[in-house]
Amino acid sequence: MTKLDRIFETLPTDLYIGGDWRPGAEGARFDVINPADETVLASVASATTADADAALDAAEAAFADWAGRTSRERAEVLRRAWELMTAQLEDFARLITLENGKARADAMGEAAYAAEFFRWFAEEAVRADGLVTRGPSTGARIVVQHKPAGIAVLVTPWNYPAAMGTRKIAPALAAGCPVIIKPASETPLTMLALMPLLEEAGVPKGLVNVLPSRRSGALVDHLMHDPRVRVISFTGSTQVGRKLLHGAADQVLKPAMELGGNAPLIVFEDADLDQAVEGAMLAKMRNLGEACTAANRFYVHEAVAEAFARRMTEAMGALKLGDGREEGVDVGPLVNADTRDKVHAFVEDAVAKGARLRLGGQLPGGKGFYYPPTVLTDVPETADCVRDEIFGPVVAMQTFTDTEDVIRRANDTEYGLVAYVFSGDFRRGLQVCERLDYGMVGLNRGLVSDPAAPFGGTKQSGLGREGGHEGMHEFMETQYISAEW
Repeated sequence: MTKLDRIFETLPTDLYIGGDWRPGAEGARFDVINPADETVLASVASATTADADAALDAAEAAFADWAGRTSRERAEVLRRAWELMTAQLEDFARLITLENGKARADAMGEAAYAAEFFRWFAEEAVRADGLVTRGPSTGARIVVQHKPAGIAVLVTPWNYPAAMGTRKIAPALAAGCPVIIKPASETPLTMLALMPLLEEAGVPKGLVNVLPSRRSGALVDHLMHDPRVRVISFTGSTQVGRKLLHGAADQVLKPAMELGGNAPLIVFEDADLDQAVEGAMLAKMRNLGEACTAANRFYVHEAVAEAFARRMTEAMGALKLGDGREEGVDVGPLVNADTRDKVHAFVEDAVAKGARLRLGGQLPGGKGFYYPPTVLTDVPETADCVRDEIFGPVVAMQTFTDTEDVIRRANDTEYGLVAYVFSGDFRRGLQVCERLDYGMVGLNRGLVSDPAAPFGGTKQSGLGREGGHEGMHEFMETQYISAEW
């Protein structure tokens, strides 16, 4: 029996409620598809509103004990979860590749990144600092403390099936909150596989509950309208985020929203082109471009545009397309047919409007949702991909000559998640970064994600922050006590 066979022999596929595995109130199930060959990986239980009520009961029963534990006790559990997951990175990476499609190296990177949230928030759990001071006009003592907000509903996307879960679970548990997770229907297996690990780490029954479902909208809406729920944390599209914010308003829930992006990548004429290409490949091709942080609009100074385009085309052309499980594969399949077809539509639209196709752009055919690394130059402002997320392995280049103009163009979007700037003049680079209306900026770097940093955006890219010191406070309420002594 291979290691992969052993994974599937023990892989849980039911709902996880109150520390138990359940088939679901109505017994409905759905298939999880391998995007590399379109075969069925597993059949997973599909939760209903009755299952949501059971999860709420379990979370409520677990809340008081966990919230009452010392921060050090909570931290030790999270630290143990990091140790256990770190010891199993290869298994998690293999599972991520199977249900998501990303290549092995990318999946290993995600698994390590996901585990790191447990370690980071084990350290942050003991740092929910309060304040004791004295009102200068009243003389009263001001005592400020941060308390766990209550049950949190976590809705995670398919593009990072491990990391988007741990980035929410870890700070919630550090803060003292129980959680109910609704993983994406395309990739529920990784989150289900995490639950036995959390049990072994010492997470009490009922504190973490997982509800895969094909009825996502109805399920999440039902959870959000239960008065016991106090936080809704969502990562996904801005369109869905808007709907959740409307629903959250009914109960005045605390929202944490990490939504869509349309990241500009700016290359100035004095940039180190080797560094810029290396950074651009990271910013564009991490997770095959299926990331809200992926560089979407490339603005390259006219003086170096041709040289940069040649180098990017060479770097993209050197990537090997194939099943992510195979050695040497750099680019696996996209997650599903709709994503692949949308990417291809963006390319066809840009070419029809005058863009130059330098590489790729052709559907390979056969089984699997593959799309080749693609490079477009001379992309017009009217192209659909300039206004919307490509979410695939496509570089869409434009040129500029004026700094003021490129800043205006970079900011001309409803999104504000992340931007990238490459310049040999560090002072100018920082000046440009400060004028970009984005929650995160990579300066001469193509990677900004870091568990120790506050991840999040401005405008319609979201509300709140994940990671860093701020991440835990999304699951806490500030209480102020006025007293005299």
